[in-house]
Amino acid sequence: MPPDDPSATTVRPIAPDDVPAVVDLSLRAWRPVFESFERVLGPEIYQRIYPDWLTSQAAAVRGTCDGPHVWVAATSQRPVGFVAVDVRGDDARSAEVDMIAVDPDHQRKGVATALITHALDQLRSLGVAIADIGTGGDPGHAAARRTYEKAGFTALPLVRYYKVL
Repeated sequence: MPPDDPSATTVRPIAPDDVPAVVDLSLRAWRPVFESFERVLGPEIYQRIYPDWLTSQAAAVRGTCDGPHVWVAATSQRPVGFVAVDVRGDDARSAEVDMIAVDPDHQRKGVATALITHALDQLRSLGVAIADIGTGGDPGHAAARRTYEKAGFTALPLVRYYKVL
């Protein structure tokens, strides 16, 4: 798209006015993930782990948006996605892509790729040597896994087991 196209997506640092829109798009983006968790875990375990996922995730996103390394993808100045990274330690040798979400209406349009590319470029400029990102192995995270692999991340399969006591 030409740079003067108002529908073009740009990545920029988050602004305080962006936070409500980022929280909203994140909750809409992650709804299928939490539905997948419930199917995989079953209702008893799911309710014990996520009794009110909307409230806890909204608070987590708001808290993350206060961090120093948070960017939004915006179309016509409206956030359509965001990414937050956590640079570890004083030596800034490693970092984690802590959160990423794309508005469901803007998924499969390269927004997540643009956000990850931007975040990794910023980390490189800080001298970060290695970045990691975590996601679930459940069906609700299949698109995330494809995006991260496309961005060049190497998967290390891990398994977490749950049991009601």
